[in-house]
Amino acid sequence: MKHLENYVKAIPDFPKEGVLFRDVTGILESPEGFQLALDSTVGLLADVEFDLVAAPESRGFIFGAALADRFRTAFVPIRKPGKLPRETISETYELEYGRATLHMHTDAVKPGQRVVIVDDLLATGGTAMAAAKMVERLGGEVAKMVFPIELEGFGARAGLLKDYDVASLVKYPGK
Repeated sequence: MKHLENYVKAIPDFPKEGVLFRDVTGILESPEGFQLALDSTVGLLADVEFDLVAAPESRGFIFGAALADRFRTAFVPIRKPGKLPRETISETYELEYGRATLHMHTDAVKPGQRVVIVDDLLATGGTAMAAAKMVERLGGEVAKMVFPIELEGFGARAGLLKDYDVASLVKYPGK
């Protein structure tokens, strides 16, 4: 049986020279890899009580929607500007390669709801923190954050996300 890291492809010099990009699509291209990632994430959430799964586009949608289905919860899409049709709140944040803004419907999370935030990869933690801030502004509580891949060299766990319960399936020591 393969381990999840066997499905992650390393792409040198993408998106810029000197970066070793960890490509999650290798997991998605394999039925076995995708099932392994989902089954393993279900294990990380086995003892967590939550009402909703929220995930940022685009690859977060893939894992988040599948997990929401497995747990029979609602799925909350977190999108780029101009993509959600109803009233939204937004949060601007820093990425490892620039700045971005995410939006969430104002009625997506009800006060007191517990939310699991899912994304494909944890690097700086900026995307996850933006999602958490919006959940909290709407009165929700972040129950846990989960990621198939974590780049430990960015220090997100000890830094930006130090106040959250964070779990990942595969950890890489660098950036």
